Amino acid sequence: MTRIYIALGANLSNPKETFKAALSLLENRAVSVKRVSGLWQSPSWPPGQGHPDYLNGAAEVEFDGSAKELLTILMDVEAVLGRERAERNAPRTLDLDILDFKGEIHKSGRLTLPHPRMLERGFVLFPLDQLNPEWTDPVSGLPILHFIARLEQDDVAAMKYVGTLI
Repeated sequence: MTRIYIALGANLSNPKETFKAALSLLENRAVSVKRVSGLWQSPSWPPGQGHPDYLNGAAEVEFDGSAKELLTILMDVEAVLGRERAERNAPRTLDLDILDFKGEIHKSGRLTLPHPRMLERGFVLFPLDQLNPEWTDPVSGLPILHFIARLEQDDVAAMKYVGTLI
């Protein structure tokens, strides 16, 4: 099976309800949601800004179009659900990112695959590991557990599993 994984993140409004709405909107746009990880709470970034903690998860989806077409759909869903792109690392109602699109390796101004910072983020790796503990990085060929083991322990300790979406 050719897999596509997307990350979900939010720290404004009601992230759990926003995630449910986002997944429903994706289904309405020909993105078939197959499975959803559990949810993980993590501190906002950068530290010390006083922003609410993030809620994060991941979804395995199927989509017949291209990665660029999927990115356009994800950005549209973010906008429909109130995402404003004011500044980098600003609090947000919804953040949807393509983590891995069928193992493709791609780099352009608008899209880099796999996601360029995912291997350094526990809030991405833990949900992805729940969906596919056999996942390997398309670039290096290394397994997900290699990257989880390299995470900063302070970052891992600050994360908390908070249950399922549904």
